[in-house]
Order: sequence, then C-alpha cells, then structure tokens
Amino acid sequence: MSLFRQLMLAVALSTLLSFIGSAVVSLLSARHYLEQQLILKNEDNATALALLISQQSKDPVTIELYVASLFDSGHYELIQVTNPLGKTIVERQTPPDSGGAPVWFTRLLPINPTPGRAQISDGWKQYGTINLRSQSRFAYRELWSGASSMGGWLLLAGAFSAWLGAMIIGRLRRPLGRVVDQAKAICERRFSTIEEPKVPELKQLAFAMNTMVGRLKAMFDEEAARLEAVRREVNYDSVSGFANRMFFSSQLSELLKSEEKAQTGSLIMLRIIDLGGINSRLGRLDTDRFLKAFCKAIETVATTQPEHLTGRLNGSDFALALPGLEDAEALANELHALINQETSHFSDGVPVVRIGFGDYQQGMEPGPLYGMVDSALAEAEASGENKPRRAHATGDAKRPASSVQWAEQLGRAIENGWIKLVGLPVIGFGEKKMLHQESPLRMRFLEEGEWVTAGLFLPMATRLKMTSELDFAATELAMKQLASQPDGGDLAVNLSGESLQSESFRKKMRELLHDHTALCRRLWLEVSEASVFANIDAFRAFRQDLMAFDCHLGIEHFGREFSRIGVLHDLGLHYLKVDGSFINDIDSQTGNQAFLEGLCQIAHNIGLLVIAEGVKRPEELATLPRLGFDGATGPAIPRN
Repeated sequence: MSLFRQLMLAVALSTLLSFIGSAVVSLLSARHYLEQQLILKNEDNATALALLISQQSKDPVTIELYVASLFDSGHYELIQVTNPLGKTIVERQTPPDSGGAPVWFTRLLPINPTPGRAQISDGWKQYGTINLRSQSRFAYRELWSGASSMGGWLLLAGAFSAWLGAMIIGRLRRPLGRVVDQAKAICERRFSTIEEPKVPELKQLAFAMNTMVGRLKAMFDEEAARLEAVRREVNYDSVSGFANRMFFSSQLSELLKSEEKAQTGSLIMLRIIDLGGINSRLGRLDTDRFLKAFCKAIETVATTQPEHLTGRLNGSDFALALPGLEDAEALANELHALINQETSHFSDGVPVVRIGFGDYQQGMEPGPLYGMVDSALAEAEASGENKPRRAHATGDAKRPASSVQWAEQLGRAIENGWIKLVGLPVIGFGEKKMLHQESPLRMRFLEEGEWVTAGLFLPMATRLKMTSELDFAATELAMKQLASQPDGGDLAVNLSGESLQSESFRKKMRELLHDHTALCRRLWLEVSEASVFANIDAFRAFRQDLMAFDCHLGIEHFGREFSRIGVLHDLGLHYLKVDGSFINDIDSQTGNQAFLEGLCQIAHNIGLLVIAEGVKRPEELATLPRLGFDGATGPAIPRN
C-alpha cells in the first residue's frame, strides 16, 4: 500500500474514531440526563399523588378515580397502589413505547429510570404505597432526535474533514511526487533539478537532491572541461585551431569509408609561400596574427559547406575536406581571393598562398588522395600562377540524376520495398557477447538492380527532405526482422536529425513502437553527434517520446563536440559510440588514450555504455578494454 493511501487511511480512521467517540460520549451523557430527569419526575409525581390521596377518604373507588385521572394523561407506564401487606389495591399499566425510535436504538441505549415511591397515610397509620413510573417514549424520542441531528452533523463534519485531509495530502503529494520523479530521473541517467516545495521537511529533501545533482553536474562539467583540453591539445594545432595532421588524416579516413556520408567530395590543400621568410620579416607575434587571419579566411569559406573538415598538415600546409562538393573550383577561387584580402596588410599585397584541389570518391585511401592534390599544389608552385590548380582527374565519376529523378527513384524504392538492412556486429567486452547489430540501409532503384550504400542516396534524400521516410522505413524493417527472429540479437537503427524535427515522423514512430511494445527492448536507436547538437530541442522531444517504451537511445560518431557533453546530462541516454577518428592507431596514441579513458569514466558515472567505432586492427581492439570501453564495432570485428 502506498504512503499516501496509508496517510489517507490513517486520517480517515482517526477522524472516524474521534467522531464515534464524541457521539458515544454525547449520547451516553444525554441518556443519563434524561434518565435522571425521569427519576425526579417519578419521585415528585408519586409524592404529589400520595399526599392528595392521604387527604381524602380512603375508599377504593375514590383512590381508583384519582389514579385513573392521572394515568389517563398518557405520561405514565405504571401507577400502582398497594396496601402495607403488598396486595394491589389499584393498578394502571401500559406497554413500553419507544416514541418512534428504532428498536435497535432502544436496545443499544436503554432508558430504565427508577420508579417513584411514596407512602399514603391515614392519620397516623400507613394506608398503602404508590409505585409510579413515567412513560419513556418522550425520552427515547428526544434521544433519537438528538442522535439523528448529531449523526448528520458528524457526517457533514466527516465529509469536510475528508476533503480537508485530501487537500492537505494533495498539497504534500505534488512536491513529494516531484522529488520521486527526480529520483527516478537520476536512476534513468537524467540529472535535473526541481523547484523546492514550501513544506519544510520536503524542502530539505528537495534541497539535498538538488545539491547532489548540482555537485554531480559541476564535477561532470569540470572533468569534461579537463578532457576537452586534453583532446584539443592532442588533436588540434594551438595557433590555427585546426585539426593536426594525425587527427585530420583520421577524420578524412573515416569520411572516405563512411556509408552515411556523400560518396563524392573535394579536398583543397593550401601552402603558405615562404612561411620562414614571413616569420623572419614580421617576427613571431605578427606571424601568429598573420596565421590567425589566414585560418580565419579558411574557416569563413569552409562554414558555407556542411560537415567540412579543416586541418593543418605541417607548418605551412593546410587542408580542407568538403563532403558532397563535387567541383571545388569556384570555392577554391573564393578562398584564394579572401586569403589575399585578409592578409594583404601583412604581405604588402604580395600573394601568400598556393592552392591545389581535387575530387574524391568513397573508397579512396587518404594517401593517394593527398598525393593527387599535392601534385596539383606542386604544379601551382612551379608555374607561379596566382590561382588555384585542379588535380588531374583520376577517373570519370558518376553524375547523379536530377533532383526530380532522384525524388522519383527514392519514392519508388520505398514504395516497392527495394530497401534492406545489413548487419554489422557490435560486440561487448568481457564475455565477448553481441550487444547488437548496426543496421545500415541499402537501396536499389530497379527490382533486380544493384544494392547501393546510404552514402549514394542519403545526401540527396536530405536535400529533398525525404530522410524521415527512409528512417521510418528502416525502423519498420528492423521491427519486422526482430519479430521474425524471436531468439535473434538486438538491432540498431540510425536516425537523422532532420527526421527528429518532423512531428509526423515522431507520431508514426510512437504508433509503431506502441504496436510492437514487446520488441522495443531489442531496438537501439542512434543519432549522430552533429545531428543531436544541431537539433537538440527535437532530440529532447524525441527522448520524451521514448520514455514510454523500453528502447535504447544513443549517440554515434561522438567526440568531436565533446565540450558540449554537459548538455546531455539530463537526457537519460543509454550509450555513446565514439567516432572512429579517435580510435585510429589508438594503441600508439597516448594522448588520445588519456582523453578516451577520461571520456569512458564520465560516461560510466552517468550509467552510459561506451562503444568504439571503426576499429580496424587487432592491436586497437586489444587496447580498448583497458581504456574502459564496453564494446566495439568495425572491420576488426568478424561478421558471423
């Protein structure tokens, strides 16, 4: 039984007992009073009648007339005259009358007044004795009337007390409910504060809970800030703020192998002309200002392209990766002009940069791509031309269809069911058990056509705002697969941030999950880090939708925006998948090892699993458990 029911029961019982006690005491007191009044009346009337008869002649007829006249008034149950020997001279008696009170009431509260007795004198001799008992019906009627009125008032008072008790309990229940919800939220890895109630005891409890959450969040933020500093120190250039060569190469490698990114893109490489001479001429401080202006121009142009990567490969070489941009000539020219403009006051108008650019396709290795674009950069330097130089084409890339054709192809593929999920194992450490299978989407545009990866159609689906249809279709496929394989493993489905912003998508997801409640515990839903932070409100709303179900919710490709991890403390997530760019060569990267070990500790403190993505080599896989990872996925994990 709940605490509130116990309190309500205690209040009801105590109120009932107090009312019953008051009623019993009042009724017994009233009965005693009425009984005493009847006794006095009996004595007075018996004495008066005895005195009257004593003054008259003592013949039986006269005595009987006096007794009859008094009895016929209807106020008496018994009037009896006996001689000194106890023989009855005159007697009048009527049966007891309850006066309209229920029989059970008269039995429960009987009124038995002592009869009045008086002596009849004949001169100096005793003539007889009068026994007189008044009628009790008037007393019963009065007692019943009082009991009825008291019962009515007691019921009214009881109802008022119950209402008042419910109000008080409700006033206590609301703030206590908030405290309970806060405790449940903490158990679900959602660390949030609540308004402190006015009830002193509950206020102390809420204050203690809020203080604990505040301290936990402060510790969380402090450790996150420390690890963010470690991450930036290890992976980023201190002057430019761009990724260093190692980290940029890792990011580029993941980009070239990702099935979720565009299959084509561009790489731009920039080289500062005679950086040593500039440093000698300007000095260290002005050279740093020159580099900041140079990098600011790169960042200004880069931000016009989504999901771009910027890196400083060495002292004078910089790189810019642009997924989805198939021809970077116009952007390279814009970048060239902006750099010369921003740095003109350092160089007196003399060109300071050479630029080479080229296109890439998914599946290329970073080394050949670097070599191709670096050759163009060398040609630009050798020619002395003050303009960007295109790398030699490595092959004819397939050109996508028009937007109208893409929309028709995507719609037809979804309608005809020309989509499927492929399974990529995600193992857990310790028992080496399978955590789940990642389920990237494949599509074909003809019934017997070739299955293509998401990198080919997802960028265009995003541009056409069709990702919600693809994500819902993928989730439906996962549910069907889970239903058809009761003893199979769990499945993970990737959702886009654009889908989460769609209320119709979220409504359909709620309906789908509601229809398959028993399967929800085997479904893992994940959103990329970039999509989460770009659509944080929609992600929070989606998390609230999932509260009614037993799905797992996580973030994939995590780590690049680690400094914003504090935003996630109250979401109640289940797991993080760390981006593969941090996992590359982790067995030899001591700086990233320290960062990832701290990340795992923070995640474990709030109850999150941490899974490594893109594990390529056995040496990397062997290093991860020591750093605190709970699982891993990637080429090093064999498929069943």
